[in-house]
Amino acid sequence: MDVDYPNARKIKLVCDNLNTHNIASLYEAFPAPEAHRLARRLEIYHTPRNGSWLNVAEIELSVLSKQCLERRIPTVEELNREIEAWQKERNQTASKVIWRFTTEEARVKLKHLYPVFEEEKSSETNAPN
Repeated sequence: MDVDYPNARKIKLVCDNLNTHNIASLYEAFPAPEAHRLARRLEIYHTPRNGSWLNVAEIELSVLSKQCLERRIPTVEELNREIEAWQKERNQTASKVIWRFTTEEARVKLKHLYPVFEEEKSSETNAPN
């Protein structure tokens, strides 16, 4: 924080709900006075537990990168103008994120995360080939 944002009084950080994304983790990584100093500069905002807001933000940043930033922009002022114009167009067209990952596809792709009951295991191993 001191290197990347030396003049920032507050740093707003958007995190998912991973158990390490909290102020207490600073006290595990730094001596107490340093952790306290850093914690006073942070505002942590968590995404909803069952929501995909961080995914939507990541998708939107990817679209911005592909549609607007895939070229050299010589000045910060021009960069700001380009982003504002892109954002205005995006908002006027009411662009949406359309999820293409269906529940069925999730079940297939994430099968290894679902619990397997002992009966299912034994019937799979005893099933004829």
